[in-house]
Amino acid sequence: MTACSGLLGLARACSTSGRRRAPRPAPPRTGAGTPKSTVVARPPGRPPGLAGKATCYTGQDTNGAYCTMAVPKDWNGSPVVHAHGGPDFSHDESGTTEDLDRWAVMVDEGHAWAGSSYRRGGYGVRMAAADTEQVRRLFVDRFGRPDRIYLHGQSWGGNVAAKVAETYGKKWGGYDGMLLTSGNIGGGARGYDHRVDLRAVCQYYCRNLPRSTEPQYPLWQGLPADSTMTPTDVLARLRECTGIESDARERTARQRRDLDDILAVTRLDEGSLDSHPLYATFLFQDIVSKRLDGRNPFGNRGVRYEGSRDDEALNAGVARFSADPTARRDLSYDSDLTGRVSLPVPTLHAIGDPQVFVETEWAHRATLRGAGRDEHLVQTFTEEGEHSEPSESEYANSISALDDWVRSGKKPTARSIARSCASFDSTYGAGCLYDPEFRPAPFATQILPRPGGRDRPAMTAAQERAWSRIDGVGIAP
Repeated sequence: MTACSGLLGLARACSTSGRRRAPRPAPPRTGAGTPKSTVVARPPGRPPGLAGKATCYTGQDTNGAYCTMAVPKDWNGSPVVHAHGGPDFSHDESGTTEDLDRWAVMVDEGHAWAGSSYRRGGYGVRMAAADTEQVRRLFVDRFGRPDRIYLHGQSWGGNVAAKVAETYGKKWGGYDGMLLTSGNIGGGARGYDHRVDLRAVCQYYCRNLPRSTEPQYPLWQGLPADSTMTPTDVLARLRECTGIESDARERTARQRRDLDDILAVTRLDEGSLDSHPLYATFLFQDIVSKRLDGRNPFGNRGVRYEGSRDDEALNAGVARFSADPTARRDLSYDSDLTGRVSLPVPTLHAIGDPQVFVETEWAHRATLRGAGRDEHLVQTFTEEGEHSEPSESEYANSISALDDWVRSGKKPTARSIARSCASFDSTYGAGCLYDPEFRPAPFATQILPRPGGRDRPAMTAAQERAWSRIDGVGIAP
């Protein structure tokens, strides 16, 4: 891991003591106590965009999470504590420096930056939230209490950051505001239901994961715990069935028919069909086999699939399964949000996001509204069509909008944020594609609800309190 500039002087940033964990083999990409930290200095090299602009510190905290911090030469007094997306299944020291490189725009705008790799790979929102809070404490321990501290959650890190805000945001000396970008903030108990449906519907049509000649297993496992399949293997099965990634004229009549039905029923488009199956296999495998002791948190009973050439046959033949109530509870406790946030929260989301659907923002607003806290939320949307790829101009504009809101106490609007982007685009030249009039459709228009699954919050504050008294509830760190 490298530093931003020069050979650094010794600094109490992150602990370098303790056993380092070996990186884990990867499919595709609480412990917050009194900070204990020592010294670490790194030679120059990366991120190259910050060379000469900032001093960086890297290391490892007492829980085994790697961390990176950067303080610009002209620091404005406010750090941004970053919660990264994923969940990544690997865990090594390169991730946080890569994150800093990716979001160097925050440092360019005068903010210090701090990020954690989290202590392990795999699923665990509360674990990741605790490690994010720990890196904030380490930053304060090293540099003193800043003027203001902001959270930034990207993709799945949006769920993590929102959990940080609910869990630690009210404490004195904590956070002053939170920016969520491309946020996967629908919570785990409902936010993956479209991938549950994809797993079941694909198997109905393709019947090749598993094949009839292979050992059978319930689809809610994603893959068996001892599976040796790789992402390449999974996508090869999908290509075999649907012909995706080949010229449409080269597909068989059966491939065209099955692909059309899968897309119509799951409400996905062909361009995103190569990413969702990987979550419906490897992420589910991680959640079920490693985090929930083999218990099933997913179900599709009572769901009516529509849009195929023969809905009656599909609904009669598709695999059906019900969630284990304790597994569903534990996943909900770990990842669902109560909406009880008291920080200013601007969000930024691409309307055409193929991975975290923009309708997730409807669910987020409904969650805050259900808790009586939606006055803290300002949502902005752009006409972009990729996941986690807003322009640098929009990132700079968004963090500035949050900073202005916190400093002035004046809540911005989607329209005012869209207008202010032009001044940042004159610096970054990356484009401002806001649509201030856009409003996302309800969550249920994109992700089929389960019986009783329309109310928000998915986990109320009262449920959270009651569940917290259950020994071993949730997902272990």
